[in-house]
Amino acid sequence: MTAHWIAPTADHSMPSTAQTTLLDMAIIAHYEELCGSMRRKGHPPAIAREIVHDLYVRLRDKHAALDGKLSLKAFLIRSCVNLGIDRFRRQRFEAKLFSGSETEALQVSAPFVSPDLGIDLHHRMMMLKVAIMEMSVQRRRVFIASRVGKLSSDDIALRLNISRNMVDRHLRKAYLHCLDRIESTL
Repeated sequence: MTAHWIAPTADHSMPSTAQTTLLDMAIIAHYEELCGSMRRKGHPPAIAREIVHDLYVRLRDKHAALDGKLSLKAFLIRSCVNLGIDRFRRQRFEAKLFSGSETEALQVSAPFVSPDLGIDLHHRMMMLKVAIMEMSVQRRRVFIASRVGKLSSDDIALRLNISRNMVDRHLRKAYLHCLDRIESTL
């Protein structure tokens, strides 16, 4: 069927039931052409029918979508093509997202917490606090600025008015001191 319907403009304000009827008639009249255009764009027949059905469902709720269209057939075909492109993009994205094998998935490390670690963690944290308090005031400031404040060595040097080499020396000695204290408890 090659008939074209011209949807009324907003001036005539067609009631929603009349627009639904117009949509129903247009889909029925052009159903095979819509499916055929989807097949020509590379979609298998079942997917082509799904796209046409998706279009119908989407347009059924949007009554103003048909207002002022000169050719409903052209509008429906263009809309189907756009939905088909969206479907291809989604399929390509999903294929990329789920392209890995089970072997690859098992190689991704997952956070694993040993039950023993939970028991020992409190003790280690207490030892770390003691180790930090044993440091000189300057070394403790450098260590806390680095680890807690996430400041770079240059920023710490600028704020504490010391050289960058001194900051690095304080950090190295602070790490060794904390490591010694924690290892002695193991």
